[in-house]
Amino acid sequence: MTLYETVIPLNPVTKKNSMQLITRGRPRLIQSKKYRQYEKDALKLIKKPREPISSPVNLRAVFYRQYKYRCDLSNLIEAAQDILVKAGVLEDDNFRVIKGLDGCRIEFDKENPRTEIFIEEVENA
Repeated sequence: MTLYETVIPLNPVTKKNSMQLITRGRPRLIQSKKYRQYEKDALKLIKKPREPISSPVNLRAVFYRQYKYRCDLSNLIEAAQDILVKAGVLEDDNFRVIKGLDGCRIEFDKENPRTEIFIEEVENA
């Protein structure tokens, strides 16, 4: 049974590409400006449930990218999970909540880039 679904109508962006090194004070890495803008825009577009999902689920995300540049699926999944937690859709992205990622994949759609997210109940978890 599907507990939640949403579409983020933006070209998917990974968290780990083009990180920036900040050298003021203690050196640290931060996300790229492109990812920070993507996250900000995505948070405005995600429909939020009444309360965060905390039961065991399968997260299925289909990423429709605008261009066929090389990209790691795992990095896109990590970005989606973190945004869903920040938006209050998921209580956490640890193994107690996200039991599986069955069905995640990357597709291409030059005219309509987006991320389709389906959170489905896991039976016998």
